Amino acid sequence: MNILYIFPHPDDESFGPAPAMSAQLRQGHNVHLLTLTKGEATKQRFRLGVDKKEMAEIRYKEMQCVERTLGLSSMTVLDLPDNELKRMNPIEIENVIESQIHRLKPDVIITYAVHGVSGFEDHLVSHAVVKRVFCKLKEEGSAYPKRLAFFTRMGEVYTDGTFRLSASSDEEIKFVKKCNDADMENFNAALDCYETYKEVIDGSGVREVTTKDVPFEIFGEEISGRLESIVDGLES
Repeated sequence: MNILYIFPHPDDESFGPAPAMSAQLRQGHNVHLLTLTKGEATKQRFRLGVDKKEMAEIRYKEMQCVERTLGLSSMTVLDLPDNELKRMNPIEIENVIESQIHRLKPDVIITYAVHGVSGFEDHLVSHAVVKRVFCKLKEEGSAYPKRLAFFTRMGEVYTDGTFRLSASSDEEIKFVKKCNDADMENFNAALDCYETYKEVIDGSGVREVTTKDVPFEIFGEEISGRLESIVDGLES
């Protein structure tokens, strides 16, 4: 089945969901990645002595490394303004996302949970606009996407690293992807693609807090217990 991850920045796919993406690919699903910005506003550009345009190209090349490392079915990186999504008309963002959904026709779309895991504003905007597009398409009777899932964390809120990492409650989590050693190797290799972001990655503690169990919330469905897979109940 077709699974589309939608995130605002380069590296969002590698900061946690990468093991699940690897496992889903290994199990025969088509896994696509849509990234809304090129991450050009990162403060790492000052350390590197480059402007935003140059930083965008550097980060895009790093994302191409991720695409190869994970073996993604497809990757699309848009050029919306990094760290400025809150200033945009949300309808413009929704229209861009909807056009990509119509192009790929995913069975499942996945974005951040409402807390954005790290609380970054672009993460919060992405949650809202993706949810709005999903609801709109459902109201229109579209055959796709069939499910909206939210990548999240479980357990305690993590405050020891560079970022404060939020978590969802056990009741909110409706699916946990079980990954293997190869998936974790791919996760670490994907992080390694972001050479310019190594300082931030090391300081974040993401390698320590990301485990073989990757949790997701499921939106708008009455689910008793937990799903067996992200496409559980959707198979035709």
